[in-house]
Amino acid sequence: MPTPSKEEIFGKVRETLVEALSVEEDEVTEDATLTGDLGAESIDFLDIVFRLEKTFGIKIPQEELIPRDILSNPDYVQNKKMNEVGLKALRESMPHADLTAFEADPDIDKISDVFTVRTIVRFVESKLNAA
Repeated sequence: MPTPSKEEIFGKVRETLVEALSVEEDEVTEDATLTGDLGAESIDFLDIVFRLEKTFGIKIPQEELIPRDILSNPDYVQNKKMNEVGLKALRESMPHADLTAFEADPDIDKISDVFTVRTIVRFVESKLNAA
């Protein structure tokens, strides 16, 4: 089966988010953040992951999408700020994410802003390409 195009992946991700978060389709833009713009809560991430796995026929280990081990590692985080070593580990763990804004202010409470629709599309695309 050929890998779907980026547009096809975006369409299916959009459908998934509309269903999981009960938002309007036009709210699900590539730049929309899952928590800030679409209102996702931590429990919603489990539902979203489940739906993405089912829709795309892929397995998504939770730590692969959200590297909690990095975010909670005291070698990487001091006073709720991620240090340069932690940022390097995060970049390696999340090549699908645009960390530019987070790197400017690496407050771990702001990590949810990294999770945009585009981040999810890139993540799914990388999983499909690796399969």
